[in-house]
Amino acid sequence: MDLHRAIQTYFDADGRRDRDALTKAFCPDATVADESRTYEGREAIGAWWSETKAQYEAVLNPLEATRADDAIVVRTRVSGNFPGSPATLTFAFQVAGDRIKALEIGA
Repeated sequence: MDLHRAIQTYFDADGRRDRDALTKAFCPDATVADESRTYEGREAIGAWWSETKAQYEAVLNPLEATRADDAIVVRTRVSGNFPGSPATLTFAFQVAGDRIKALEIGA
């Protein structure tokens, strides 16, 4: 699967559990929307990611990517320590240049 460089960096860094590399894939003022909450800025995104990893031990496996309006939507198999695991979720990325400017995670 051919993903935008920043999106590939996100999934690669997640797999390595590399918070620093993951947060650098985002614009400084980027947002992440997940589980009815929004996180703004790299520091908040890093804290969200670390907390989520610790709580759910989630492993991400991108399945396919499509374009929808101004987003790149990646269907992703997520497995971990949560009810209903594994689940297929959508990761809708908006990119600006070589960085992620927004990510919305949903069912």
